[in-house]
Amino acid sequence: MDGSQPFFALVVFIVCYFLLSSLKGKTANRSYKGPAIYPIVGSAYEIATNRNRFLEWLTETLQKMPTKTFVTKRPGGTMDVCTADPANVEYMLITNFENYPKGERFTFLLHDFLGRGFFNADGELWKMQRKTASYEFNTKSLRSFVVETVQWEIRNRLVPVLSSASKTGRSLDLQDVLQRFGFDNICRVAFGVDTACLLPSMPTSPFAEAFHDATDLSAGRFMYAVPFLWRVKRMLNIGSEKRLRRALKVVDEFASEVVSSRRKQISVECLERNDLLSRFIAVLIDNSNRFDKEVYFEDDKKLSGTIDTFLKEMVVSFFLAGRDSTSVALTWFFWLLTCYPRVEESIHSEILQILAKRLQPTTADEEGISFSFEEFKDMQYLHAALCESMRLYPPVPVDTKYVSRDDVLPDGTCVKKGWNLSYSSYAMGRMENIWGSDCLQFKPERWLENGEFVGENPCKFPVFHAGPRVCLGKEMAFIQMKSVVASIMHGFRIKVADGIRCPDYVLSLTMRMRGGLPVTVACR
Repeated sequence: MDGSQPFFALVVFIVCYFLLSSLKGKTANRSYKGPAIYPIVGSAYEIATNRNRFLEWLTETLQKMPTKTFVTKRPGGTMDVCTADPANVEYMLITNFENYPKGERFTFLLHDFLGRGFFNADGELWKMQRKTASYEFNTKSLRSFVVETVQWEIRNRLVPVLSSASKTGRSLDLQDVLQRFGFDNICRVAFGVDTACLLPSMPTSPFAEAFHDATDLSAGRFMYAVPFLWRVKRMLNIGSEKRLRRALKVVDEFASEVVSSRRKQISVECLERNDLLSRFIAVLIDNSNRFDKEVYFEDDKKLSGTIDTFLKEMVVSFFLAGRDSTSVALTWFFWLLTCYPRVEESIHSEILQILAKRLQPTTADEEGISFSFEEFKDMQYLHAALCESMRLYPPVPVDTKYVSRDDVLPDGTCVKKGWNLSYSSYAMGRMENIWGSDCLQFKPERWLENGEFVGENPCKFPVFHAGPRVCLGKEMAFIQMKSVVASIMHGFRIKVADGIRCPDYVLSLTMRMRGGLPVTVACR
């Protein structure tokens, strides 16, 4: 926490304390179901006091609501609605999609970090990016490139690090290892760049550290009980906003260099490349006139400069998707295996059964083992276990939309233009009315029918979103996660240092473990 944060927190607490002391039980607005809404401060007091256990507070509050929906009010009058009702989720993500965009608040808070990249875009700009990305993500050549790249990273980076740790007996932070793996992998898949962050020496990366800070500090803007305080800090260039500005400078320079370097290489070499950045560059250059006039140009800037800006913002968005989401999901997954050794043994047995079908005998070696795309499809129990893990610990625990027009949700909740509407994947995974009385148990079998994986309604399990904004990288994510899990479990045993104690989390744009996941590694 930076030096100015305690001061602002103290001021907010004192103001709220004295206001609530005189108002409590007398003037609280109970016209909406949920946390009390007081004059001036709204729901700021309750939000502030639950800041360090925000997801638990959301879950507990939603569980108490008959409709699994509640309303809060921020200082300044902004109303926030949060739901864990699958019918509401389907309505906002699919049925009435156009009425619930990202919205000005979301895009404004993250604009310094993500610009107008696809995670932070609405309207025609988002549709253009989505159309381009959708075509590229559905090509067989990209899928093959992803499988090849992931397997290379495992053989040449991940396995040597784990082998070294098993021989020396030293502890590893598995979350850090997986983040480095994800970072190197997305750099190769998306940009054709080898950053070599995952080596036995665990080298430091100024960009990776800056990106880490930029992610957390940008997400922190959403958590202010008094929304305008971060703007004051940015204006004065103090505290977290000063740190964010420094981090963004490093991120911007790295992304600009990646784009500039790749464009020069394509221009000079005239070679077709498989990475996503090269594919996007080719598409944008081929469609530059349409791109110029209809979507991206807002003035008379040169086309090349405009494309570079767009590509730079795309680079940052891909970093966010590829570095954090899968590594966060895998970190919680390996911790859960410690708590449920039966599940670990079932996954290992499935891997051995798949390997036994090969015509040539398979043995573990220093380079690890590779799997084909068809073999990934046969990993039904592993697929179910990964989904079950993300049900309980979704990489992105809360998603927020903006209400464009007055509306009524399926559960009868009225929402007004300008309000914010969120759903919590974390809370939904803990709802008995959705998953049954055993909803808190890690139970992959709930996803299986006669040994075959059976998917759930994405609005009941919105980890990969749903509707027009459903995650295009879902298949890529499962390829990466299955590759990592199968390779690690075939060659190593992972033991969590702190045993089954439930780790705390850092609530950022993704739900990382606070303090990492210390483990010891042993060869099987």
